Parts: sequence; C-alpha cells; structure tokens
Amino acid sequence: MSAAPLLTVVLAAGKGTRMKSTLPKVLHAVAGRSMLGHVLALAKASGSVRTAVVIGPGMDDVRKAALAEMPSAEVFVQDNQLGTADAVKAALPAIAGHQGDVVVLYADTPLTTPDIIAALRARLAAGDQVAVLGFEPVDPTGYGRLLRGGDGALLAIREEKDATPSEREVRLCNSGVLGFRVGDLAGVLSRISNANAKGEYYLTDAVEIIRADGGRAGVVTCAAEAVLGVNSREQLAEAEAIWQRRRRSEAMRDGATLIAPETVWFSHDTVVGRDVIIEPNVFFGPGVTVEDGAEILANCYFVQARIGSGARIGPFARLRPGADIGPDAHVGNFVEVKNATLGAGAKANHLAYIGDGSVGAKANIGAGTIFCNYDGYFKYRTVIGEGAFIGSNSSLVAPVKVGSGAYVGSGSVITKDVSDGSLALERASQEERPGWAEKFRQMMSRRKAAAKP
Repeated sequence: MSAAPLLTVVLAAGKGTRMKSTLPKVLHAVAGRSMLGHVLALAKASGSVRTAVVIGPGMDDVRKAALAEMPSAEVFVQDNQLGTADAVKAALPAIAGHQGDVVVLYADTPLTTPDIIAALRARLAAGDQVAVLGFEPVDPTGYGRLLRGGDGALLAIREEKDATPSEREVRLCNSGVLGFRVGDLAGVLSRISNANAKGEYYLTDAVEIIRADGGRAGVVTCAAEAVLGVNSREQLAEAEAIWQRRRRSEAMRDGATLIAPETVWFSHDTVVGRDVIIEPNVFFGPGVTVEDGAEILANCYFVQARIGSGARIGPFARLRPGADIGPDAHVGNFVEVKNATLGAGAKANHLAYIGDGSVGAKANIGAGTIFCNYDGYFKYRTVIGEGAFIGSNSSLVAPVKVGSGAYVGSGSVITKDVSDGSLALERASQEERPGWAEKFRQMMSRRKAAAKP
C-alpha cells in the first residue's frame, strides 16, 4: 500500500428516483448498514486520514447519517448537479493543499473492498498521477470505456454517448472510482469543460488533461460485482446477495459450520467464533456476537445479542437487544429473551418470555414461564438466583427476586420475593365435583340441538 496520506472523497448527491422511496438512495441498507455507511467504512479500512462527503442540497438526513458513521467526516454540498467533476469541486476546501493520494468513491457502490483500493494506490505509488478502476461487465452498454494504448497505459475515458462505434466495441469499462496523486488537483479540475453530449463536467476528463501535462495514467481491474452501483430495488437485492455470499464464505473459512449457507443471513457487524454450528434459516440482525462452540439451531432471529461459548440456541428462538446468553446455557424453542442475562448452564428450553432480568447459573426456567416486566408505563426487573427452578406456566411479576436454589411451583403467580432454598406456591384450592362433566355435556348438547334451524 502507498505510504502517502489518503484523502477520500465520497460522492453521495444522487437522489436515486428509481428506488421509488422517500429515503435517499445511499441510505438504503445492505446487511443492516446503509450503503453510505459501507463506503465510509471502506474509506476508514483503506487508511483514509481525511474523508469528504459530497451531498446535494437539502440532504440533511444524509449529512446526519454520514456524521453518525464517521464523526470526523467533512460534508460539502454540491449546489448544482453538473456532473462528477462538479461534485468533486464541491470538496475543494478539503482537497486544497493535500499532499498525497486522493481517491473518489461513490456512496451507492457498497461492495468495493480495501484490497482493491490498495491496488489502486499501488499504481499511484509506482508513478501514475491518475489510476482508474476498470471492469468488464456482461453488457457494457451505458458505461464509459477505458481506452488504452499498445503499452497498456490509459489514454482516455470515453463516455458512451461521446464514443465512436469502434470505441464502443471496447469491453473494459470505467467504474467511476479514480485515484489521483497530482500536486495541483484543483487546477486539473478547473480545466475540465462541459463540451460533451450531456453538458456536464466529467471527472474522467482529468485523465486526458493529466496525460497532456506529461503525466501517467494507469488502470486497475476488478470483478464487476465489486463495483456494482445500486440504482434500483433489484440492484439493492443483488448487492445484498453478493455481500451475504462473501460473508458466509468468510465465516466458514474462519471455522464455523453453516449447514445450509444460503439460508443464513448475517449483518455487517456479526461476529462468529470457531466451531460454531449454524443450522438453516437463521437471521442475524446488527450487533450480534456468537462465541466459540455455540450451536444455533434452525429458524432463529437475533438482534444486539451475545451468545456465549458452548451455548445452544433454538430452534425457533428469538434474542432481542440486550440478550446475553452465558456459556453452555440453553435457550429453546419459542423462547424470547430481551434485555436479560442467562448465567452459565442456565436453561429455558420451551415457550418462555424472559425480559428485563437475570437468570443465575444452572437455573431452570420451565415451559410457559413469563417475566411480567411491564405495567404499561415502566419496565421492571426479575432476578432468578443460581440453581433456582421455576415450574411450568409461572408468571413472575416484576420487580421480584427468586433466591438461589429456590423452587416456584408450576402455575404460580409470584408477586413477592422468594428466599434462598424456599418453595413458593400461589394457587387457588382445587375443587372437584363428581358427575359434573357428564351433566355439562348433556346440557350443552341439548342447547346446540335446539339452536339448529
């Protein structure tokens, strides 16, 4: 990688009308993160010491999103939509005086990787004043073509509307991603004209200007999927599919077993340890960590949760924000955990809601247990001690504590603290009426017969 300092300019002014959305195009998400967020993360991972984001007028939500992702980012407004060079000019206060590399990225292109940017910068380090990222699409229609000489050097970038028939036969296309190491990039930008079919200022014209000044221009190539630009919902889904495929492969290379990889969906920040087993149809929302040796059974949904080493989750389990599952703990079918911890070896194997509380090590939560944590106004906590046993179909009305080693009898509604080692029962006395069932059936049968037309 180049040792020169890197300034990244991220162009985010496009409105994306084909998305049919009130949300700006670049804020649509791939793997739970906005496309803008992905590109800003790319800038950071590529070693950018300064990042400028160019937005359009009135795009305050994009400004806020950029600063939320990268507080150090500088945001500039492109007042008129007059092309890519015009957009980069909007960031001149950041560019002026910068000595080093300048890389221009696009906020609707979320799949480019740091190794590609490193290759681009390597060309600059080798003496190119401008380096262009090129690719060969299945259908080059609509793309600018990269025109090279016999020695492979880049001569020019020709937009399709301005290209000759022979130039349109060229398969190597312009991704829009460019790297510069020019002493006076501001001066180069000022010399770009709008004498073209669209009447816009093309950043790609900088190639011919730099070459006319005696500078060198080079090309770095990458796979087409790495520079997929998203302009529609279909392309957004395509980007999601590519990202997920990459992440699944990465997880398996790092030592996780995905039984049906195509059915597992990761978020941009999912952490998966070694020897984790993930069964089919599992969805990871943002903020989930799975530690070594955990087992995730089929049909689970997780968001902002931690799963400890050796834990077993599912099938059909849901972990909501704040769920913290300890080592070797079990969370079984149709169990929901929210803002609660399960200690090492604790078990909630069936049909339970554990919200706003803590469950001690090796405690057992019976089927049908509910942590009654909300009174319509405030949330309250339930604390279960180590080794406690909560019988099936119990309701624990918070705030309440069940002591270590205590038992709660099945079907109880617990509203008061239970001391260590005690048995708590809360049931009405059982009453039996001999012969009642048969009399009831006969009475209801007569009523049903009488009701028939």
